[in-house]
Amino acid sequence: GDELYQFRDHPDIVLVPDSEMLQENLVESKHHNLTRSLHRGVSDKDLKPNSSIRDKLNKLVAYPPTKQLTTEEQDMIWKYRFYLSTQKQALAKFLYCVNWELAGEARQAVDMLQQWMPMEVEDSLQFLSPAFTHPAVRRYAISRLQQASDDDLLLYLLQLVQALKYEDFYEINEAYKRMQMKESTTPDDDYRETSGPAVTESYDSKTDSDPGSDGDQNLATFLIQRACHNSTLANYFYWYLITECEDQEVTVELDTKVREMYLTVMRMFQETLQNGCAEWQKQQQVLQRQVGLIDELVKLVKSVQRENCNRKKKIEQLQSLLADSEAFKINLAEFDPIPFPLDPRISIRGIVSNNAILFKSALMPLRLTFKTTAGPEYVAIFKHGDDLRQDQFVLQIITLMDKLLRLENLDLKLTPYRVLATGTKHGFVQYIDSLTVADVLNSEGTIQNFLRKRHPSESSVYGIAPDVMDAYIRSCAGYCVITYILGVGDRHLDNLLLTDSGKLFHIDFGYILGRDPKPLPPPMKLSKEMVEAMGGTDSEHYHNFRKLCYTAFLHLRRNANVILYLFSLMVNASVPDIALEPDKAIKKVQDKLQLEKTDEQAVQFFKNLLDDSVSAVMPVLVEKFHQLAQHWRN
Repeated sequence: GDELYQFRDHPDIVLVPDSEMLQENLVESKHHNLTRSLHRGVSDKDLKPNSSIRDKLNKLVAYPPTKQLTTEEQDMIWKYRFYLSTQKQALAKFLYCVNWELAGEARQAVDMLQQWMPMEVEDSLQFLSPAFTHPAVRRYAISRLQQASDDDLLLYLLQLVQALKYEDFYEINEAYKRMQMKESTTPDDDYRETSGPAVTESYDSKTDSDPGSDGDQNLATFLIQRACHNSTLANYFYWYLITECEDQEVTVELDTKVREMYLTVMRMFQETLQNGCAEWQKQQQVLQRQVGLIDELVKLVKSVQRENCNRKKKIEQLQSLLADSEAFKINLAEFDPIPFPLDPRISIRGIVSNNAILFKSALMPLRLTFKTTAGPEYVAIFKHGDDLRQDQFVLQIITLMDKLLRLENLDLKLTPYRVLATGTKHGFVQYIDSLTVADVLNSEGTIQNFLRKRHPSESSVYGIAPDVMDAYIRSCAGYCVITYILGVGDRHLDNLLLTDSGKLFHIDFGYILGRDPKPLPPPMKLSKEMVEAMGGTDSEHYHNFRKLCYTAFLHLRRNANVILYLFSLMVNASVPDIALEPDKAIKKVQDKLQLEKTDEQAVQFFKNLLDDSVSAVMPVLVEKFHQLAQHWRN
């Protein structure tokens, strides 16, 4: 007890290497192998869950696609896989449980895939995400997509082109080599006679005279096959590919490989059309003529922008150049009819030079009036110097949501106008004849005055025709819900537009997923003036508006999976607000949908959102500042 011992007042921290860190847990691996062994498969076939386990399984299947399953939950799904195989919505959860690196387990999973009840077409989109790389799973997704109509495929085409990034690039290159060998050994005339039917507006899934047979198709050959059979699909497929091929944001070696893959797919598509039947060759010529038209429009914009003069003089210069048949390679005032890239159902034959104007903005977009073969003129905006891919994506999602709501017999009078990026710095936007809500308030004082002046009805409430007031209320409800779910920011009365028929709609989607340049933005844009147009918060119209909001929110929650699948396929797209935090984009949308809540709780949640938006003070102040800024600018 009297001996002295030395010790340190401040001992050093010593790092001791842990040889087992990041190593395989042998106990867990053994357990995994035992639960997934082939011998267990025989006994698992006859397993039937009791009521308690059945409830747990139903809960697991209902999880949102982003929720990670625990090891115990995965084991439970694997154990009762044969029981679950009669539930098409359970397939995704089963495939997420599979360790695809274990050959025996992968073989069992592929066998189960063939036995499982076929899933819905839209649910198969998730199997084209980077989470699923096994060829059998991706081929299964393509087999389901083959059952989709052309109209449905068009809804998902933007994402399917993005999903090419997760395909096997080697397989795509090999498919291209096989196609080239076939072309070199097949006489041109014979090949063209048998290479497929004419380009049509529908697709017969039994036709197999295209790149890749149904059994061994990869996503690239599938999309090419379908695009060759439908001129509208061909149009959009081509322009989506063009934009990806043109994207110069190459920062790492993987980006270079992705761009090379898109160039290969583009060559496959063009050569398939060139070596196909007469109608396919005609489609290829149409696409080349569209490229020529857009090249000349870019030259036109650059010529006008170079002029060092005011806007009025630039408009005069614009109109003069359009009227001059010798100014460009194409006589822009009169040319042979061509399907319009923005909407290929419309065939355009020239631009009305006297109607062309420049908008008041830094980039000065062109508003062009196109002459059509059908008679009515088609007005569109051509933007140069602006990447339209984010707007294009948002409008695609709005179009999808509109369709989902209509399938539930809920028409919210939405205006999903068309947007097409024809490159990374230019594109078209459909022009809808309308006024900004700011202009309506400046000229008429109130929205009600605007609607009453255009559609008076002495027998109706507020003196406005009932169908016009109904369109206004429904469109307000639709855009309140949709812009909330998408987290659309920078909302002010200059990017809310109103048509003569009472439809309200939003434009300019430069901020989504919660981004906003203004401080303390409300959950949605619902200004005092918008509510007053319905008769105030105590009116029957406002109560109908709230009911429509609740109904729309509940319907979109029930279709949350397809919305989340489409977002998941865009995480590596050049959409700025997704690219900022790609790992959080899907979660942000999922959080907005409040999927963990019951329907009753979700309605109460949305009620609180509406109350907060109507009573918010900061947006009123921000709107005043915005109006002052616009006044000084003009």
